[in-house]
Amino acid sequence: MSERKSGVLLHITSLPGTPGIGTLGKEAYRFADWLHEAGQSLWQVLPLGPTGYGDSPYASFSTFAGNPLLVDLADLVERGWADAADIVPPDYIKDNGRIDFGSVVWWKLPVLYKCAAYFLSHANEKDRVAYEAFKNDNAAWLNGFADYTSIKKHYDALAQEKGVSGTASMWNAFWPKELASHDPAAVSAWDASHVQDIEQIKAIQFFFFVQWHALKNYVNGLGIQIVGDIPIFVAGDSADVWANRKYFQYDQETLQQKTCAGVPPDYFSATGQLWGNPLYDWDVLKRDGYAWWVDRIRHLLTLVDIVRIDHFRGFEAYWQVPYGSPNAIKGTWVKGPGKDLFDTIKQRLGTLPIIAEDLGVITPEVEALRDGCGFPGMKILQFAFNDNEWSAESAAIKDLPHNFSGRNLVVYTGTHDNDTSCGFFTSCTETCRENTRRYLGLPSSAGARELVSGLLRSAFASVADTCVVPLQDVYAVGTEGRMNMPSTTGTNWAWRMAPDLLDRGGAELLKGLSLTYGRNLQLLGSTEKTGAAE
Repeated sequence: MSERKSGVLLHITSLPGTPGIGTLGKEAYRFADWLHEAGQSLWQVLPLGPTGYGDSPYASFSTFAGNPLLVDLADLVERGWADAADIVPPDYIKDNGRIDFGSVVWWKLPVLYKCAAYFLSHANEKDRVAYEAFKNDNAAWLNGFADYTSIKKHYDALAQEKGVSGTASMWNAFWPKELASHDPAAVSAWDASHVQDIEQIKAIQFFFFVQWHALKNYVNGLGIQIVGDIPIFVAGDSADVWANRKYFQYDQETLQQKTCAGVPPDYFSATGQLWGNPLYDWDVLKRDGYAWWVDRIRHLLTLVDIVRIDHFRGFEAYWQVPYGSPNAIKGTWVKGPGKDLFDTIKQRLGTLPIIAEDLGVITPEVEALRDGCGFPGMKILQFAFNDNEWSAESAAIKDLPHNFSGRNLVVYTGTHDNDTSCGFFTSCTETCRENTRRYLGLPSSAGARELVSGLLRSAFASVADTCVVPLQDVYAVGTEGRMNMPSTTGTNWAWRMAPDLLDRGGAELLKGLSLTYGRNLQLLGSTEKTGAAE
């Protein structure tokens, strides 16, 4: 990542124009075309796995599977894999506006099972061969995910009938012991009695991966790389933990989780963030040559070109909280695997195109790990202007562009966890706005939109090799465009862009910034496309 690059952060769910939620359909190709027109060479997305509690892409039922909700139904019909009559949405499912995840899940998942049944009974020979090859190539994770999903679907419905919810309905609390413990004989018996259900689950995954790879090929053909995202931790409610319990801090007899992940009090929360994810047993992982992590990175690198690892500091030391704690205040720092993990992965996979999300409580040891691995870290410009009082100490804030140390960095105006930049400048104090105006050389009359424009220019102008900005900041979208408020649930991840948001003005803005500040000049000199959306 040594050449100067720039791009845009936009998750697939935020695309407009499809029932209920953004998908891998025509709007995704339209956005790729817009990025090309804007002279950008990076498209950053959030994790792609099936979302669980709170609809968070960082709490997935599988780190290997794709999110079924992202499958484009119209594309299935065009391929002859679904009946058009089966995909017609009810009136309460809208093509635009915020995502109502509950309604989308209620409607779309049964539709996908119908589509899978149609595909399995109507697929032509060529598609059948491709499907069988997919199952064979991905058997290492697909079989376990299909088993888990089938069992979970059955016992979640049973728990709902009995009024059981929350962690009480989890696999290790509600399933029969032989299934919860992943007993091979019990799992095989389930397979034998649920053949159709399991096959449909696999077919839905086939839909996702066919559509994703088609999109990725198109995007790459435009000279654009996809930046993916991998959470350091996985959800307890996941096929990953169920099928690989020995790699996590569980009581292997009682199946109970012993500790959980989080971060201490920080910028985002005075009580810390209690994520609840099970923590790894790094000693067991090391004895197995970190095979599970090697497979995880290898798999993701078939889907994306660059990997952003969320909460990178947890590899140096992680915040360990006793399971059942009400918040993350009373945790302890525990040493992680450090460079040994990444050296092992590099030995197996070669050069790793990784971005280290090094935000939060960063120590010299974390910086040494990041730099020793050669990974670029992150700078967030919103953090630089969050102080209310400007002083010599404030001017030394590490996120201010003049303090960037070296070029091996990725600079952002904000991330999915921040308010949009327009929302930030609208709600911050006047002192904060004045500090920003002074730093950016803007007049005292400059409002939130002008401040956002200045922040964009500052990001592109910085010495950081890579610059990525959320799409919301390109168009100065307000707080209504915020993706996530850490430590909250219920309203996150729901923003979708307006169908008419993308325009030539936004593209020209980014193209001009890239030209002015030397990002992707070789791409900007070419207007020929190498692919076309069907």
